[in-house]
Amino acid sequence: MKSALTGHVHVMEIQITPAQWKEWNSFNRRMVQDIFPHLTAEEREFLLTGITPDEWAAAFPPEEEEEA
Repeated sequence: MKSALTGHVHVMEIQITPAQWKEWNSFNRRMVQDIFPHLTAEEREFLLTGITPDEWAAAFPPEEEEEA
């Protein structure tokens, strides 16, 4: 998949069936979590955008809490 964030091409091994892949690529798409309920949020994000967990963490680091 090509990352929508960086444009880099990444590969991620994801356990899905041919029927799920066909449903995902159909014109009558359902929500990603409905087609792939067994996948993690990171795996579903990768299918949607091509963004890996490492890219996401680098682009959107956790905000530091302000000290009082």
